[in-house]
Amino acid sequence: MVGNIIEMNNIIKVFPPNVVALDTVSVGFREGEIHAVVGENGAGKSTLMKILYGMQPYDSGEILYKGKPIHIPNPGTAIANGIGMVHQEILLIPEYTVWENVVLGVEPVKLFDRIDKKKACEEVLKRIYEFQFNLNPDARVSDLSVAARQKVEILKLLYRNVSFLIMDEPTSVLTPQEIPQLFDELRRLRDNNHTIVFISHHLDEVLDLSDRITVLRKGKKIDTIETSKATKTSLAQMMVGREVFFESIKQPKEPGDVVFEASNVSFTNSYKHPKLKDINIRVKAGEIVGIAGVEGNGQLELVNAVMGLLHIDQGQVKVFDQNLVKATILDRRKKIAYVPQDRTNMGACITATIKENTIMTHHRLNKRFTRWNGAVIDYKEADSFTQKIRQKLDVQMDSSDAAFKSLSGGNQQKVILGRELSLNTPFILLDQPTRGLDVGSIEFVHQQILAMRDENHAILLISADLEELFRLTDRILVLYRGQIVADLVTEKTNINEIGYLMLEGKPHEA
Repeated sequence: MVGNIIEMNNIIKVFPPNVVALDTVSVGFREGEIHAVVGENGAGKSTLMKILYGMQPYDSGEILYKGKPIHIPNPGTAIANGIGMVHQEILLIPEYTVWENVVLGVEPVKLFDRIDKKKACEEVLKRIYEFQFNLNPDARVSDLSVAARQKVEILKLLYRNVSFLIMDEPTSVLTPQEIPQLFDELRRLRDNNHTIVFISHHLDEVLDLSDRITVLRKGKKIDTIETSKATKTSLAQMMVGREVFFESIKQPKEPGDVVFEASNVSFTNSYKHPKLKDINIRVKAGEIVGIAGVEGNGQLELVNAVMGLLHIDQGQVKVFDQNLVKATILDRRKKIAYVPQDRTNMGACITATIKENTIMTHHRLNKRFTRWNGAVIDYKEADSFTQKIRQKLDVQMDSSDAAFKSLSGGNQQKVILGRELSLNTPFILLDQPTRGLDVGSIEFVHQQILAMRDENHAILLISADLEELFRLTDRILVLYRGQIVADLVTEKTNINEIGYLMLEGKPHEA
């Protein structure tokens, strides 16, 4: 490896009025290395990378590219200088083919500005072979797996001659079997002198993949260290400022009576595609049941069926033997606490204040938050409630009167979790409850979930993080193409078995 290809020196970023996101952060990235950036939510890692990619201006400091100062006002300038970013959300056009997505915006043209399809396909195929990506350029993106779509995102940047890749949580949508393949591809890119910045909350992945690691905490750089000198425990301690425990803290518990039951639930969408097929789920008091599955296999439809956001074709959804199929959403909320995976569109009103978001649902179910027979919100009581959640979940915020959108993604999630777990309902539906949280916050959230289990709440947990499912659940159900294909006791299965069931709908045949 040579010297630093990019240096970010004394970067300062302050969000109005006085939130210091980055406090004189300096970090260098070498040519031909995989460099992980880790930290708690709000530590500044995403802000730092957005500055480098031209998505976010900074207040002070400098960026050097190959030893010379560079100004990056927008992503177009970043790409022109060989810097690209693969976002956590895959930004492809499903109806287009692989080659159409890759060349979009920089299409080779021939006479009369017509797209030169032959040349485009040849150039895309050349890079597919060069980087061993195993993609069909004529395949429609909608027919590809999530892992293959991620390759297309990377290929888009390589087609534009990007040599510095920023990867934002690239494994969050992959199964355990797909992650090693991605890592092999990233290592091949590194060995061809590409530089890769890898942002991840999964410390095992960071230790497996990276060459060096930079740790940020509360806007400051704690250290940059060689990966060979780091451990999961030491990284977590640098990130959080205290010791973090990773082993399962779940205690054996005999479940009680059935609290939640979905029986024979089926749903076909408006395109006549069956999304749920004869779903049967039972969750008992004091039990956590997990749902595993590759994204898009019916998880969203299952959640919406439980919450009354879609009308199922057949079946029943019960809490304590009360059929809720015809119940209003508010009546369901009296029995179901719900943490949605889409926190900004489903879990909150981002333009409302933090305290207004904190008491949502509570203000319809609990008279303590309103006056004059529910006509007016008691904002003093709302503020007091918000401060309790702030202290309990360590929510980083200036004031409960600030807009919800002013919070980082992780802190938004903490507010929603605090609000929902405080409802004290018999059944709790958790859809990706720790998505976007750091190790310290995840540890705390897991403790809260297990505490609810110990208090005999029935919990259905949908998570893309298999380690989370194995740490928390008593049973794991695998959802494949809208069907439950396995119902396994967590202690009697393993991640590989679940992974194969997620991919193929059946166990792996040796």
